[in-house]
Amino acid sequence: MKTAVNFKTINKLAIPATVAGIAEPILSITDTAIVGNIPVDGLESLAAAGIVGSFLSMLIWVLGQTRSAISAITSQYLGAGRLEEVKTLPAQAIFLNIALSIVILLSTIFVIEDIFRLMNASGKILDYCVKYYAIRVWGFPLTLFTFAVFGIFRGLQNTYWTMLIAITGAVLNIILDFLLVYGLEGFISPMYLEGAAYASLISQGVMALMTFVFLMVKTDISLKLRFPLHPELGNLMVMSLNLFVRALALNAALILAVREATALGDRFIGAHTIAINLWLFSSFFIDGYGAAGNIMGGKLLGAKDYDGLWKLAKKITYYGMAVSGLLMLMAFVFYEPIGRLFSNESIVLHTFYGVFYILILSLPVNTVAFVLDGMFKGMGEMKYLRNVLLTATFLGFIPVLFLGKYFGWGFSGIWIAFLVWMAIRGGALVWKFRSKFRPLLQNI
Repeated sequence: MKTAVNFKTINKLAIPATVAGIAEPILSITDTAIVGNIPVDGLESLAAAGIVGSFLSMLIWVLGQTRSAISAITSQYLGAGRLEEVKTLPAQAIFLNIALSIVILLSTIFVIEDIFRLMNASGKILDYCVKYYAIRVWGFPLTLFTFAVFGIFRGLQNTYWTMLIAITGAVLNIILDFLLVYGLEGFISPMYLEGAAYASLISQGVMALMTFVFLMVKTDISLKLRFPLHPELGNLMVMSLNLFVRALALNAALILAVREATALGDRFIGAHTIAINLWLFSSFFIDGYGAAGNIMGGKLLGAKDYDGLWKLAKKITYYGMAVSGLLMLMAFVFYEPIGRLFSNESIVLHTFYGVFYILILSLPVNTVAFVLDGMFKGMGEMKYLRNVLLTATFLGFIPVLFLGKYFGWGFSGIWIAFLVWMAIRGGALVWKFRSKFRPLLQNI
């Protein structure tokens, strides 16, 4: 049966995927906004939340790549009408991923202070980083489990369940943030930064539990580990390894940006924390169409429907551009209130507003990169995605970052480097897609 590539089909997947995708940045944004307004050491708490959040995002993105590999394999087998053949694969993949995450978690606990020092944290900010991380890190395996099962749901062409889980987690986190950070007079004492960490941890636990229940109740896929190892496990591991290397390069850029912002001073890391959270929020918002491309692209490739693939790429790019245009308009109109959501420190806001225009102008560039990135993951093109990210990071982002430092571009130099980084990624994916699939079309 041929997959329909139309507005209704795409948005039935993209809209729930968008809601689910922005849940993680909403968790970070909530922490940032609430922590940034803490009455005691608000600036130091904001800086610590930004540094720890960047490091944890790195760990999650590096090890969370199994989600994309599971989704790609599942959707391709679904498109080929052979889904029964991969029902034992998810349990093996998830077990491997969680075991690796626990090893990494335990290994970072003993050197975490040194890690944050490498990110230029010192004094009170370093102390806050260590305390915040010591709580939030225990949500790391929970998030990886949730991400992996989300990959199964995507492969089954379902984003509705992930949306319900993500909404629950985000709403719960916001409620707990207010209760635990500021306290409730007569019932809960203010916990400030540690309260934000506990709010995130509890929310991650609830999301993991809901994910497990949906998997057990709504699908026929079991988490019982069965042997022998599935033949596709090797392919999944190769895909995951390519994405692992890719994620290292991606996070090298993010961590270097945090390090350079921290070196400029407290107000710059505070402003960067606000900017990167908004950048991630808008990116995940646009990435809903990337998720639709991921889900449908794998199925269309499995069915060898190349005309459908071409049509899908054009449509999700157009729809993504429309969303990014709306986000740009809202950002231009409301940029001052947006900044005040996160901090009342005028010096932080002034610094943030100085780079906000770069963040806004990057949205269309990000759209092309993210929607095609999703399609390439669905089609299993992990090796090419790895090479693109390595090129963009080491021949684009890092040289521009240090050129900016050399020529005294200051904080703006960091965000110009981000813009160049995304332009290289998007351009390389457009070129590859056209050169590979245009010759295979029957109806151009």
